Amino acid sequence: MRHFYFVLAWVFFGLGAIGAVLPGLPTVPFMLLALWAFSKSSKRFHAWLESHRVFGPPLRAWHLHRVIPLKAKIVSITSMALSMAYMVRYTHMPTWLLLLVASLMLYGAWFVLRHPSVPKS
Repeated sequence: MRHFYFVLAWVFFGLGAIGAVLPGLPTVPFMLLALWAFSKSSKRFHAWLESHRVFGPPLRAWHLHRVIPLKAKIVSITSMALSMAYMVRYTHMPTWLLLLVASLMLYGAWFVLRHPSVPKS
């Protein structure tokens, strides 16, 4: 089972890394899933991801305080809105699929906005 979690961790890490440069695909949720899967498979890679120069700080902030930094909130909400606008304008997706994507993005926005941006004192 350890090998399964290890492969899963790298899949989540890859999706999160792609999400760091591709609007509409989230980064931190995939990195959180990668961190969880590494915790089940490899202490070494769990420590590596938690102390990663780029991905480590938001993961530690979430782990310690359940905080989503304001910059991350702005980027995520903006990228979701722009992605939705692009899909509506430039794709020929069926209406039911657009509504499904919009509802998933609304849930993501709600989740991001309901958490604090700074740790409670």
